[in-house]
Amino acid sequence: MLVRVLRSSIVDRIAAARQPRAAARLARALWVLWAVVVWNVVFDQVIVRAGRQYIAAAGRAGVSRSARPDMDAFMRPAVTRALWIATASGGLVLLVGLAVLRAAGTTAER
Repeated sequence: MLVRVLRSSIVDRIAAARQPRAAARLARALWVLWAVVVWNVVFDQVIVRAGRQYIAAAGRAGVSRSARPDMDAFMRPAVTRALWIATASGGLVLLVGLAVLRAAGTTAER
């Protein structure tokens, strides 16, 4: 009995999600989520690359017995660069997603 009730509830939810308005809302939320994930991944990768460059420079300084490089000289510009690149990447994903949804909506109305 309980299984039947749960099954019908799941079927009802799936049917409700297939309605055009709910499907568009779900698709929009998924595109926003995808843009946020892209932003985070790109930001992280730029910061990781700057960290690796700093470690390599510190290693070279240790081998040559010269002064260690300043971490701020590597990381501060990397944060600014990461913000710009990540925002452009996430914004592009969001722009494309919303444009596709708009195009799909106008096509569906015809």
